Amino acid sequence: MTSNSLKIGPYTLDSPFVLAPMAGVTDLPFRLLCREYGAGLAVSEMVTSDTRLWHTSKSKLRLPHASEAEPRMVQIAGSDPSMLAEAAQENVRLGAQIIDINMGCPAKKVCKRAAGSALLANEQLVAQILEAVVSAVAVPVTLKIRTGSNLNERNGVAIARIAEDSGIQALAVHGRTRACKFKGEAEFDTIADIVSRVDIPVMANGDIDTPQKAKAVLDYTGAAAVMIGRGAQGKPWLFREINHYLLHNELLTPPPIAEIQQVLSRHLQALHRHYGEIMGVRIARKHIGWYLHNLNTAAGESFRQGFNQLSCPSGQTDAVNRFFEQQNLSQERAA
Repeated sequence: MTSNSLKIGPYTLDSPFVLAPMAGVTDLPFRLLCREYGAGLAVSEMVTSDTRLWHTSKSKLRLPHASEAEPRMVQIAGSDPSMLAEAAQENVRLGAQIIDINMGCPAKKVCKRAAGSALLANEQLVAQILEAVVSAVAVPVTLKIRTGSNLNERNGVAIARIAEDSGIQALAVHGRTRACKFKGEAEFDTIADIVSRVDIPVMANGDIDTPQKAKAVLDYTGAAAVMIGRGAQGKPWLFREINHYLLHNELLTPPPIAEIQQVLSRHLQALHRHYGEIMGVRIARKHIGWYLHNLNTAAGESFRQGFNQLSCPSGQTDAVNRFFEQQNLSQERAA
């Protein structure tokens, strides 16, 4: 365990490094991998607050899973206080132990429903939502936000104070505004300001993709934890590397090819099991792409193109094994 710790309600995390909720990415197979590699918490994909839509296959796969390590944290999204309160209650009934409210997503399809980061422009509604959800459930409620609507309207501090007053027990802040989406670089001045103005734990989020960046952000902002999103895609061992760096002030050597092959193969099989053959094969393609990008091998792009044409689980598994056999041979020859 690092010298830092994050406490949310009755739960003290093993490490202050949290996997951010990412729609279409942080499904059960990926969350389990990241927890195995040292993430103190892995937040589920966003679940709609409209429980009438929970019968869809996508929603069913995103609802809580008893096989996960505690605490099980589920993110909900919407703009109607009563619907969000009901969704929180239903998720708790299904096994959620922490409810997270999404006010950080900048996606157009979310914001056009006045949800996600679009809510930041309406502080009165923010307060109504937070109070409704907190009063509806007995478990801790957390909130994920951005620094504001746009560069001229950074009201992150005001939202953070509303959150604290409403009974929110932890806050994650992405260092961009809604208008910035994922362009440019995340800024951490606003996050540091928020940390200094509230007493609840704050998780700093945005562009954290190396152990050095994680430490620098923790030091600069005074945050209780960092939340890691895109930096962990195709690189679940990033959490192990960050934990080691903060404990020992030294960088771990990158995982050997054999370990990456094992992780990738296990991830592939878990995706096939979780989603079934058709969806599992399709969803595996993007994850394989992220692993290959991080491997940065000359053969990676041509392999990815061929891999994306495969249509059955066994074909994908065999192709990955052949690829890594070739990588091992190349390394041996180079040595």
